[in-house]
Amino acid sequence: MSSLELARWQFGITTVYHFLFVPVTIGLAALTAYFQTRWYRTGDDHWRRATRFWGKLMLISFALGVVTGIVQEFQFGMNWSNYSRFVGDIFGAPLAMEGLAAFFVESTFLGLWLFGWGRLSPKLHLATIWLVAGSTALSAFFILAANSWMQHPVGYEMVDGRPELTSIWAVLGNNTALYAFAHTILAALITASMIVIAISAWHLLRGTQTEVFTRSIRVALPVLAVSALVTVIVGHFNGVLMSEQQPMKMAAADAVFETKEGAGLSLFATGDFKSNPEGLNRNVEIPNLLSFISTGYPQGEIQGINNLNAEYQQKYGPGEYAPVVAIAYWSWRAMLGIGFLAAVLGFAGWWLVRKGKLVASTRYLKLMVLAGVLPFVANTAGWIFTEMGRQPWVVFGMLKTNEAGSPAVSTAEVLITLVGFTLLYGVLAVIAGRIFLEKARKGPDSDDDTEKEAGEPDFGLAY
Repeated sequence: MSSLELARWQFGITTVYHFLFVPVTIGLAALTAYFQTRWYRTGDDHWRRATRFWGKLMLISFALGVVTGIVQEFQFGMNWSNYSRFVGDIFGAPLAMEGLAAFFVESTFLGLWLFGWGRLSPKLHLATIWLVAGSTALSAFFILAANSWMQHPVGYEMVDGRPELTSIWAVLGNNTALYAFAHTILAALITASMIVIAISAWHLLRGTQTEVFTRSIRVALPVLAVSALVTVIVGHFNGVLMSEQQPMKMAAADAVFETKEGAGLSLFATGDFKSNPEGLNRNVEIPNLLSFISTGYPQGEIQGINNLNAEYQQKYGPGEYAPVVAIAYWSWRAMLGIGFLAAVLGFAGWWLVRKGKLVASTRYLKLMVLAGVLPFVANTAGWIFTEMGRQPWVVFGMLKTNEAGSPAVSTAEVLITLVGFTLLYGVLAVIAGRIFLEKARKGPDSDDDTEKEAGEPDFGLAY
């Protein structure tokens, strides 16, 4: 493998690993803030214990997210120097906003929340966790704004072969970024709520800490149901937007090879095992549904991979402009399928809550313990689709991936760092996984925490 291919593997592995923690942190921060709000308003000690328990898990995720996120930025300079030179004038602003504003705010108020138990007034302490929740979302927005510029470049002009920023507001207001932000925040709420449900269900099956976990699951189930439903709706409109901005990506997502009117939605398809098979061996589809979803008309035209390939070859020069069709097709379906399933599971659990049958429904609780892994699969599939579906472009229509690497970096150097980071991340996964699962298994502290709240810093939270 060349240094470029190894660099792509390295960035892919580290990105997927990093994004395991991002939605957990964003979602758990919001839920923890809600639990603390309930405690502030009611004075019910069970809400206080829920706040501290879910806050511990949020802090573990936050720590791993910070550690793994730092590596992402170093790779721009190490393995992707041509890319960094090309996009530097655009990326500087949103990345600076993320680092100097959102992340600093997030870290500062997270520290105040962590060490402010018993030191800050209840109202001020509550404000700190809401500021943490808001700044985590803001941090995600700035990163997504930068990434969305790669998907749909706006607010620039070309000077000496490089894009220079002309409007930061165009970059931040990019419709691609706004849809991606909404989709990401909803995915974070789905992820966090399913974690809360899975852990709560595990404890309820064992009859431990039932008051805390009954309250937690009753909050998380409607959050899951509504977030999943809205995610499907937002995802639909995002798909329509991508059909306009990146038609090749959406053609690959549905394995449409020839431009057609009245295209059906593919449920299951197979083709030759190569990057672009240029056709399918078999395809089970719902007639006209894809055209209706994408255009609003049953007979609407859907552009095909082969036709787009020919068009791009005329526009950009010889080459293959289709992504790996099988990966785009199946990652899209994994994300979409889990989204629909999450909505069904959420509404089913919400109905059981309304009927007062949730705790007694052991079959549903066991199912939700297993379902805790689903949002991680969906999030991973979503990022793979987003990034690999754009190939061969690293900046759509402007810079190809094979032109973005660092020419001075050897294959051996990239291989060494790839192996090193993969092993390091593997060790971190084992350590963090054990801490997270141990804290989740133990449940909320059963002892009285009044002494800690009276002024002693709660180092039990600082993992």
